[in-house]
Amino acid sequence: MTDTEYQDHAESALRAIEIACDHINETSDVDLDNQRTGGMVTLTFANRSQIVVNLQKPLHEIWVAARSGGYHFKWNGDAWTDTKGSGELFALMTRFASEQAGRPVVFEAGPQPG
Repeated sequence: MTDTEYQDHAESALRAIEIACDHINETSDVDLDNQRTGGMVTLTFANRSQIVVNLQKPLHEIWVAARSGGYHFKWNGDAWTDTKGSGELFALMTRFASEQAGRPVVFEAGPQPG
């Protein structure tokens, strides 16, 4: 994967996370704040717990830090998958955020570039 391909796929993933947060806030009573700074999105829940999603450009990875631990994701040509076999980024974001929000929320991948 080239740097440009990584950047396109990684930015698409961050945008999908931001869109999911907006959708959750608009359609539920979950209090979820999301803030983007460069290549990092920080989700903060009502209980003050956080999930941090961070681009690791030199490694072509996306890192996620949640209450349950830290995860590294690589693009496999179809999806962002955990390097240790824990699963797909958006499925795990759904699990982590639901646990930290105390109720079900959903994160889904958006359209992928090219």
